[in-house]
Amino acid sequence: MKIAAALLATMFLAGPSIPYFKYQRPVQAQPGGQRYIAVDEQVWKNARRDLGDLRLYNGQQEVPYAPMVESGSRENDNKEVSVLQQSVVGGKTQFLIDMTGVAEYDHIDLRLATKNFVAHARVEGQDDPHGKDWALLGGPILYDLSKENLGGNSVLRLPLSTYKYLRVTIDGPVKPADILGASSEFRQEQKAVWRNVGGAPIFTELPAGAPRGDASRVARKGTELTFTVPENVPVNRVTFEIDPTQQNFRRSVQVEGEKDAYIGSGEIDRVHMVRQGQKIDTDDYDVSFSAVGQKEIKVIIDNGDDPPLKIKSARLQQLEHRLYFDAPASGPLTLYYGDEKLDQPIYDYAKLFLLAKDAAPAQLGAEQANAAYTGRPDERPWTEKHPAVLWIAIVAAVLILGAIAVRSMKTAVAA
Repeated sequence: MKIAAALLATMFLAGPSIPYFKYQRPVQAQPGGQRYIAVDEQVWKNARRDLGDLRLYNGQQEVPYAPMVESGSRENDNKEVSVLQQSVVGGKTQFLIDMTGVAEYDHIDLRLATKNFVAHARVEGQDDPHGKDWALLGGPILYDLSKENLGGNSVLRLPLSTYKYLRVTIDGPVKPADILGASSEFRQEQKAVWRNVGGAPIFTELPAGAPRGDASRVARKGTELTFTVPENVPVNRVTFEIDPTQQNFRRSVQVEGEKDAYIGSGEIDRVHMVRQGQKIDTDDYDVSFSAVGQKEIKVIIDNGDDPPLKIKSARLQQLEHRLYFDAPASGPLTLYYGDEKLDQPIYDYAKLFLLAKDAAPAQLGAEQANAAYTGRPDERPWTEKHPAVLWIAIVAAVLILGAIAVRSMKTAVAA
């Protein structure tokens, strides 16, 4: 019984109660329907790092919510498909792709043996491989710029299609024997939601041989961007805005935390050119990583022997964290946080959560100190709360035992 009572007391103390929260913020939400709160830097600063102490109240009634990270999603269905009838037609390489085993698709990934080329592809669709009327689906540019260290592309991006056969015609140096195979892909994507973190960085140009951390590490010539990170805010990527006049480039990027600790790395690039009469346009200005609890983040762009990039701006970003809930029909809504000892919430709403198409944002008001805050009751054992009494009891016990021992000795001598 005592054990059960103790467990019940512990569970009670670990539960939420408005007087236990240090901070509160009013929530403005249209009544009825699914709404969401976007967690901002002020919440990250004073809530627990795992956000497990966030609670939403409608007056005195707790409102269940579903925490979500807006990382986006991609549904891929990849399948190997047959390449048929590789031949030369009108001086161009032409072949069929058998799509009869694929219900729907929007990407075809070609495996090509050709290197260092640029070619135009024409993609057509038909259900009858011997039919006369083929539907034009696209005209992507295929290329491989390995020699210039500018990457390549061998993917045919199409509108969502269900044709049983594709006819692909490629001009340029790609020969029939260079078509090694193909696979189909169906990609259903939901875009990630990004939120800017902190302010603009400090730019520093590093000379070749500049020390990095311990004496055994030196840097190549590069550009260092130093960001100050708001307290407790997680960061998921750095993104750059590059001047439109910047020439083509590909640069490696390294991300470091405090004491030059490695966090992540990647590449940024721009390829805008016309080769063999074909135009190529690719841009990638983001480097993804994961960092939590860093006060400062350094991003180093390796410039090699090239001049620094013309960077207009750079920002740290995080994937937006949201709390989805069903807005009550009436009454004030308040977000509470700042209870270090509170357990993570477990709601049926989160377990059974379905995102509504018309989910709308709710607005957080200014942070305030919770006027009802009292803090949790002192959960320490009685002996820890009253150490002086414990020591008095120990000393008294020692004196009593000592007296008994002395008396016993006197009795033994008298005998």
